[in-house]
Amino acid sequence: MTQENRPVALITGAAQRIGATIAHSLHQCGMDIALHYHRSQAPAETLKEAREQERADSVRLIQADLNEPEQLADIIQQIDQWRGRLDLLVNNASSFYPTPLEQLSFQQWDDLMGINLKAPFFLATAAVPLLRTSRGAIINLVDIHAERPLKHHPVYSMAKAGNAMMVKSLARELGPEIRVNGVAPGAILWPQQELGEQTKREIISRTALERSGTPQDIARTVRFLALDAPYITGQIITVDGGRSVQQ
Repeated sequence: MTQENRPVALITGAAQRIGATIAHSLHQCGMDIALHYHRSQAPAETLKEAREQERADSVRLIQADLNEPEQLADIIQQIDQWRGRLDLLVNNASSFYPTPLEQLSFQQWDDLMGINLKAPFFLATAAVPLLRTSRGAIINLVDIHAERPLKHHPVYSMAKAGNAMMVKSLARELGPEIRVNGVAPGAILWPQQELGEQTKREIISRTALERSGTPQDIARTVRFLALDAPYITGQIITVDGGRSVQQ
């Protein structure tokens, strides 16, 4: 496949963790990657170098603060200039931390709502012209706590609930040309804020499979929705080891 014909995926927050695994998986499937990062320049460059050893000029790094609205359209413009096409948008970037009500600030509200809800929505709308041309897809990384709120994380849970509704609303608004779906991870990677071993054991005990998942579990689901599900839109696949069916 020539460079001009290779499909292009934009993945936000893709330098590390689940985003990096998704980028690797889609790259292996033959997609070129527009890899967005905010502050993680070094791991982004490392990921680009590794992937381009397999296929030259197949990764474009894009640095942007998703909480700055004017930068969202610029992300899409850079991809248009780079390849002239966009086939998949993966809204992976997320901000996650506790916001107990007695400590909640307007800044925390703006940050959590901005990264988890506002940015993916307006990035999606900016990408619509390119995605319509390619009859492409949007995949949001949602969260199981969009349905069952996480204690001490009310703003995060509310933002992800809005993100879940975004999947369904955009599926109606953007069909038939663009499919929109979501993936809701459960216990995949532990938060960067340290959790005690007892807390981890309690979380795992509430899954039907009694184990945590891996980033590869999420990447495989994203890949399925992107490449092997042409008649699926407006759906959110929960990848949580059965936690959502436990009491």
